[in-house]
Amino acid sequence: MNKSEIRVLVVDDHPIVRSGLCTQINLDNRMIAVGEAKDGMEAVEMARLVHPDVILMDIVMPRKNGIEAITEIIKENPAARILVLTSFTEDEKIYAAIKAGAMGYILKDHRPEDVLEAIVDTYYGKPHLNPNVAKGLFRELRQQTQSSIEQILTARELEVLRWIAQGAQNKEIAHSMGVSESTVFSHVSHILRKLNLSNRSQLALYAVRHGIFKEVSGEPERPENSD
Repeated sequence: MNKSEIRVLVVDDHPIVRSGLCTQINLDNRMIAVGEAKDGMEAVEMARLVHPDVILMDIVMPRKNGIEAITEIIKENPAARILVLTSFTEDEKIYAAIKAGAMGYILKDHRPEDVLEAIVDTYYGKPHLNPNVAKGLFRELRQQTQSSIEQILTARELEVLRWIAQGAQNKEIAHSMGVSESTVFSHVSHILRKLNLSNRSQLALYAVRHGIFKEVSGEPERPENSD
């Protein structure tokens, strides 16, 4: 396996759907299917076992549904990247999945290439949301606190949040700020806890809602590839 391939765990209660998704994933040289799960309970177990980069998660499944599985996986690993793949368009189900920690969703009737691109987006921390769902999240975030963002976060945490709003990953942020990746990871964890959010996708939405992304111009410095 190429070390640069995105490791994907496929979770769906229909064997034919799982098989088809794995085939499409393995045909794309950017990624590889490293495991399958037929319900939420298996998803949690497989996430622990194979340590995927992205989890492609169905919502409606037996024993433990997708939202329950997302909640448990995120609790154990707040950095997990989960993309919901569903046939349901109801905002309530999708909204619940995003609040539980999913970074976005895509409908099962989309083209295979759209699903693959959504996986790549999720891997790179780019939210994959319908505008209506994003608006719902904005309303939720707006009600979280009346305090200004500067009163909630330290100056260093605010700087990290600004980079996240631009889609920068921890390695890029660390390089731009002149700190270690572990320091950036610690800052991100503190920001998530202080803002009562679950993942980088929700952080990016929070930043957009509060105009934080406008306070930084340009792109973060890209660290040189040492491979």
